Amino acid sequence: MNVHTKKYLIDGPVGKLEVALDLPDEMRENGTAPRGIALVAHPHPLFGGTMDNKVAQTLARTLVGLNYVVYRSNFRGVGQTEGEHDAGIGERDDLRAVLDHMRAEAGQGDLPLVLAGFSFGTFVLSHVAAKLREEGVAIERMVFVGTAASRWEVAPVPENTLVIHGETDDTVPIQSVYDWARPQELPIVVIPGAEHFLHRKLHVLKRIIVDAWR
Repeated sequence: MNVHTKKYLIDGPVGKLEVALDLPDEMRENGTAPRGIALVAHPHPLFGGTMDNKVAQTLARTLVGLNYVVYRSNFRGVGQTEGEHDAGIGERDDLRAVLDHMRAEAGQGDLPLVLAGFSFGTFVLSHVAAKLREEGVAIERMVFVGTAASRWEVAPVPENTLVIHGETDDTVPIQSVYDWARPQELPIVVIPGAEHFLHRKLHVLKRIIVDAWR
């Protein structure tokens, strides 16, 4: 992502998990306390999805710019993460392991938590978030891009979740996202002319997130 990105391995449920860590400039240079911690989940591993996907990187870069310590990780079977793809079930355990690692890091245990996902990552994160809420773990906000509602059973999310979708997405048709969001009374931010991977629209994605945080 940038020259300061730190990549390393942690222990996961079925072996090693590859993690990427990015620190806000103020924290890295001056030791200033961050606003919170954030976890970004990437798109489908069987279709080339990795933590270095451009949308996942844009989510991470934008949250770093908003003064969050940002973690990404590769799902099982991707990069240096061990194990085999588990259709989003075992992947929930992977993200829990990364979350446990994040919250155990020195001085970060009580910081506000943001969860951000793209496509398949939204499906996995939605169920992780539901479990966290059952356990009484506070989530400051969630950001879902290309919510995979036409392909998997995406769990309900908190009412302040920022849902962003491309108008011309033919991988996950926007109507399926409306159908998922409607019972929850969730607004959806639509990017005109954008397809699933937001080609040439990543600057718009960044602007939407920054504006939502103001």
